[in-house]
Amino acid sequence: MNTVTAWIAAAMLTLSGSAFAAEPEALATRLLDQLDAGQYAQAEAMFSAQMKAAVPADKLRAVWESLPAQMGAATGRGDARTSEADGVRIVVIPLQYANGALQARVALDSDDRITGFLVQPAGPPSAAAPAADAAFIEQDFQVPASAAGKAALPGTLALPKGKGPFPALVLVHGSGPQDRDETIGSNRPFLDIARGLAAQGIAVLRYEKRTHARPQEFQGAFTVDDETTDDAAAAVQALAATPGIDPQQVYLLGHSQGGLLAGRIARATDGKLAGLILLAAPVRPILDILAEQNRYMANLDGSVSAEEQAQLVALDAAIAQVRRDPDATLMNLPGRFWQQLEQVDPVADVRASGLPVLLLQGGQDFQVVDAEWQLWRKGLQGERYRFHHYPALNHLAIRASGKPALQDYQQPGHVDAVLINDIAQWIHTR
Repeated sequence: MNTVTAWIAAAMLTLSGSAFAAEPEALATRLLDQLDAGQYAQAEAMFSAQMKAAVPADKLRAVWESLPAQMGAATGRGDARTSEADGVRIVVIPLQYANGALQARVALDSDDRITGFLVQPAGPPSAAAPAADAAFIEQDFQVPASAAGKAALPGTLALPKGKGPFPALVLVHGSGPQDRDETIGSNRPFLDIARGLAAQGIAVLRYEKRTHARPQEFQGAFTVDDETTDDAAAAVQALAATPGIDPQQVYLLGHSQGGLLAGRIARATDGKLAGLILLAAPVRPILDILAEQNRYMANLDGSVSAEEQAQLVALDAAIAQVRRDPDATLMNLPGRFWQQLEQVDPVADVRASGLPVLLLQGGQDFQVVDAEWQLWRKGLQGERYRFHHYPALNHLAIRASGKPALQDYQQPGHVDAVLINDIAQWIHTR
């Protein structure tokens, strides 16, 4: 579960749509102006019919007005930029707040209707290419479509230099729309892990999560397999068949929700995996953890205001509703998705895989807490399980101090080198 992107913005409004007309930046700016002015009905009027049904004015108000409560007062916007992906032109506008930066992504169709709107943490500048004298290269990689009617996903393979075949690792994201680097705030944990391991002779594949690369495929009902499992299994199978890769030494690292689903993914890979690595993986029901996280964040200053309490009560009611009703939604995800996710028994799935397992957990993680770690230790006992606990690391495996908070993810950092070395040693000694 990457609660980071989902909970930090509380605004995952799904993208969909086709081509764009003229002046998309002006239209996107108009939308934000209307939101800032509290003109939610006028903003809704800019939406396509499908968006109006998914995000009516009252829901739009709740999303937009929740942002200052989490990020502090709005202080301005950056320059808009427009790109085209899969026939859809997307406008990205940086949003500055007192406690950090977000970005708005607005999609427009050929009739100038808004077909998608997403508010998410702002990413850092593009990463520099590996140095010429690095011990590895990076090359484009396509994760093949996991089912008919779906498109391949773009990715990057960090491949050690020299003579293979090399052991290899597939990185599986947490929850929410994630890019290949799992960019969160100012940090790119998957980039750090991939390059750190590639420099030690381990090939690493990271890829765009389908909800990030192909959000238009997620209208209506979908499952955790559509969102995560199927593509991760396809990535494992494709990597095992890649020249230079040892097909008997392909591993999978699941972060957060990716760790929760690691055993399920292993079952779908037709025996292609040699082992599992679980980083900050939850065990308890996801919706219980969601409620717990929100209470933690509301109480960070030592008290819960009346407004915060009202939000917590509303969240509890929404959780109860999606647990009862598969057609209800929470955070723009259908009830049947949440219900299926809660039915996953990650400990049983990992045990049933029969694979060696390395479990990694940070002591500064307020999203996947010590209760999860203890459940893993209790549930997985035997020689094939190895555990490493890092008291100073947060949910992103980055060193942190003080009382953990969302703002930590805005502080630039890198995945801890000791953790990366522990992964490398575990793989090399299999």
